[in-house]
Amino acid sequence: MTPAIPTVTEPALRQFITDSFIACGLPATDAEIAGSLMAQADLMGQDGHGVFRLPQYVRRIRDGGLNVTPNIKTVEDRTATALIDGDNGLGHLVMHHATQMAISKAQTTGIGWVGARHSNHAGPASLYAMMPLKRDMIGVYVAVGSANHLPPWGGSEMLLSTNPIAVAVPAGRHPPIILDMATTVAAYGKVKTAAQRGEMMPEGWMIDRQGKPLTDPKRAAEGFLLPIGGPKGYGLSLIFGILAGTLNGAAFGRNVVDFNADSKTTTNTGHFIIALDIKAFTDPDTFKAGIDIVWEEMKSSPRLPGYDEIRLPGERLARVSQERSNGGIPLAPPLRQALDELAVQLDIKPL
Repeated sequence: MTPAIPTVTEPALRQFITDSFIACGLPATDAEIAGSLMAQADLMGQDGHGVFRLPQYVRRIRDGGLNVTPNIKTVEDRTATALIDGDNGLGHLVMHHATQMAISKAQTTGIGWVGARHSNHAGPASLYAMMPLKRDMIGVYVAVGSANHLPPWGGSEMLLSTNPIAVAVPAGRHPPIILDMATTVAAYGKVKTAAQRGEMMPEGWMIDRQGKPLTDPKRAAEGFLLPIGGPKGYGLSLIFGILAGTLNGAAFGRNVVDFNADSKTTTNTGHFIIALDIKAFTDPDTFKAGIDIVWEEMKSSPRLPGYDEIRLPGERLARVSQERSNGGIPLAPPLRQALDELAVQLDIKPL
């Protein structure tokens, strides 16, 4: 029988992350925002984008690659759109700022689209797409990934990243529908967590440079990720990179810095967030009742042999969030050890 993985509560994890950032020089308010968002990622089951990334962020701060006191400023501002400059701040802070701005614009115009440049890795896409839900809005988030792991279809030079998209749609009686996906079969964070845990990858995540399946995550540098849907996934990654990168004056293509390998160079990461006010189209309660019907139709659809249920995007997220709120967030022993070592380095209270 496999021993249970020790858990930690969300408040304890949030405080540890906050303390870590304060020890690195972030103002307390900024550290609390980042700590809350990162702990929420783990609570939702986004293990490759939560506290797992903390040692990497701290290393980047210590190496001078990330600004702990950014002056996040608006570069372009129109009624429904804006472009902000993150001043090389932590991506969570930049996108928290951008999302609040998009929500404010949507309350006035029905839609708010805010792009960001000179940002950094910001965790899972769903964090920001979900924020507008509280205002009866639909959220859409897209980012240029923080390292290139994908060549153009038919090529071998890694010019594209996982370039994720998240869309969050509110429901009434049921959890919101939340699509959060990379344009690759697997996000690179899953490759990194598999390597840390000593696990192998399934075939279909990566191939080597001879086109053969690559299943050892510790050999990831020898190959590249595969796009979803073959050339269609490549096309999505390309378009998302243009909208979140090129349009915002952020890095794309050969300009993307691999933040896994380089902790000193400014990444100039690009993102955008869209907040869409449901009231601009229909009554929010009527819309959410309609989404409940959609939910129930999908769930009640006759199943193919071998499938015990039909799931909707966001259903697992809601279930895992509830389970971890009640029973704690599991931290695999290698991650727990890395966090204990980080606590010693930063001279803060360990988990």
